[in-house]
Amino acid sequence: MARNGHDYIPPVARFVEAPLDEVSGLADAARHGPTALQWSVAGLLVAGLVAICVTNMSMALAIMHGVLLIVFVIAVAWRGVATGIARPPQRVAKLPDAALPSYTVIVPLYHEAAMVPGVVSALAALDYPGARLQVIFALETGDHATLAALRKARTAGAFHILVTPPGAPKTKPRACSLALAEATGDYVVVYDAEDRPHPLQLKEAAARFAVGGARLACLQAPLRIVDAPGFLPRQFALEYAAQFEIILPALARLGAPFPLGGTSNHFRASTLKALGAWDPWNVTEDADLGFRLSAEGFTMGMLRAPTWESAPTTFRDWLPQRSRWVKGYMQTWGVHMRGPLDGGIRRAITLQATLGLAILSAFAHGPVMLACIAETLMELSSHRATSVPGTDLALLVSGWGGAILAMSSGAKRAGRHMTLLDGALAPVYWGLQSLAALQAAIQLCTRPHYWNKTRHEPQMSRVIGGGLDDPREASVRRAA
Repeated sequence: MARNGHDYIPPVARFVEAPLDEVSGLADAARHGPTALQWSVAGLLVAGLVAICVTNMSMALAIMHGVLLIVFVIAVAWRGVATGIARPPQRVAKLPDAALPSYTVIVPLYHEAAMVPGVVSALAALDYPGARLQVIFALETGDHATLAALRKARTAGAFHILVTPPGAPKTKPRACSLALAEATGDYVVVYDAEDRPHPLQLKEAAARFAVGGARLACLQAPLRIVDAPGFLPRQFALEYAAQFEIILPALARLGAPFPLGGTSNHFRASTLKALGAWDPWNVTEDADLGFRLSAEGFTMGMLRAPTWESAPTTFRDWLPQRSRWVKGYMQTWGVHMRGPLDGGIRRAITLQATLGLAILSAFAHGPVMLACIAETLMELSSHRATSVPGTDLALLVSGWGGAILAMSSGAKRAGRHMTLLDGALAPVYWGLQSLAALQAAIQLCTRPHYWNKTRHEPQMSRVIGGGLDDPREASVRRAA
């Protein structure tokens, strides 16, 4: 936001009166659940598997083993290819301030009064002309503490407070979609309460959109986790490094669609509105939107300028976040499998390689790890040599190695250091994801649209803009 030397007290919150169903163009594909055809196919597959298990258990185990081997080989190969081809996007010449388009920043908040000072400071640090920047904080009705914190906050640029009306579902994408109806910018970006975006991120996005062509609909900033001690924060940070520094850049380089991250997505406002905005019934509306854009022939890209975030520090905070991701991935995969070839074969393959593989991995990690441990202990106790086939053992080792390679390469590009202990403990972290997957499956049946809110602790102000003087980020300063 432009700094004019004067404090600005935000205006009284304005209430949006239109109920959700009357806001035109909202997508709601996840609201309706599987189609009759999907239920029929799933029922036939389950019935066939049960029949094989009853009549010939050894055949059933052989089939499942073969399927898992094929999936594992594909996963290992893909991670190796992605690590080899992933590159940061090419630099683009920055636009002069006079040529910059108007921008709207949407920040959905829910019971996050403690986070307000940090996010307001982070937005105030954005290097963008204030006359062309609109900031909308989207709040839920009844969140009096957050509203009071925003009214108390002072900033050098104007921002607007939008209080959404009561209604269902009470989700982040619903709040964002209602805020989008009030957006005046040519481009729109969404930030979460804990986000600390690079000050030049908006300028870089504007420059990339200017040269990217009319079909470039979205740019994803890499999300980087602030350093924090502990097993979960470190593994979470390495997981993000592999995803945002390796996997997504590789998909972008291939021109393939990819599941967007939950924040720091930059959109052409006109395209987003024409597409129906975010699906308020999908708890990973970002992943869904990436594949919806692709189905309509739009492309996506990556930015160089990152956004810093905090990681869940306890299992109590990590589990609901992870289970929401897995549940949302299952929702999104189910929605887009209604027309798996919409948008072409490349999109269909990417859907399976990203969402499908992530879902299967989340469910399989824990059981496979426990089975390997149990079999090893039984063989050691009976003093027998291992009976694990050489092919399986080689795949397990190569799979672990491929994942570690992606994590370590991503960590290096994100300016982090991955230790040998981090690599050794990674399978334990992967195994925990099966607990989240089990919770996700239960919720998908009982509370499919429930939004499991992640609790975040306020970050110290030193985090804002951290790393901008690092030589690895100098190129972002020189050329947005």
